Amino acid sequence: MRQLGKRMGICLLLAAVCWTVGLVRDRAFLNRELIRLHVVANSDSEEDQAVKLRVRDAVLESIRSDLEQVGDVNAAKAYLRENLPKIEKIANRTLEAAGVDAQAVASLQKEAFDIRNYDTFSLPAGVYESLRIVIGEGEGKNWWCVAFPELCLSATSEDFRETAQMAGMNEGLTESLTQAEEYDIRFFLLDALGKLETRLESYPFFGTDSVV
Repeated sequence: MRQLGKRMGICLLLAAVCWTVGLVRDRAFLNRELIRLHVVANSDSEEDQAVKLRVRDAVLESIRSDLEQVGDVNAAKAYLRENLPKIEKIANRTLEAAGVDAQAVASLQKEAFDIRNYDTFSLPAGVYESLRIVIGEGEGKNWWCVAFPELCLSATSEDFRETAQMAGMNEGLTESLTQAEEYDIRFFLLDALGKLETRLESYPFFGTDSVV
């Protein structure tokens, strides 16, 4: 009986270790393979918030077809970095067309995000690569989603699953993101890992911006 208890204890320990390794792996996947899109409005005025969405739409439309052709996230980062001047130009052209006297600045950088819930999926907190577009003073509410792979425009959870799995996301992680309430423990732990990472990254020697 004692030997059986030891064996069961070892099995439970191994299962816990494997589960933890899986969580860390999934957390690393999100950090490594996603590029967030973060658009910051000039202010919270109705006009500035509306033009923020116009800038978002124009930028997404301009990069969508090219990002669909890249093979992986590293190629996507290289493309975005190379095309930051083009992205800025498109954003500023949109502002000019809207009659807004402000300039947009685009950058590709690491940013710490809090948990976000979208129509068809949720993303846990954590530090992500981010295509950041700041309009004017950048004092308005943000808009954020995922630029690569293109998850923001997924009309249904099934569309999200298909896009995510084509990008290499495993089925367990996909289910955790699309059914966060049903997978609450797993999603909670993914979020907790991300928040811990965010706190560590907030120290000056890491050089990451504040949480958004």
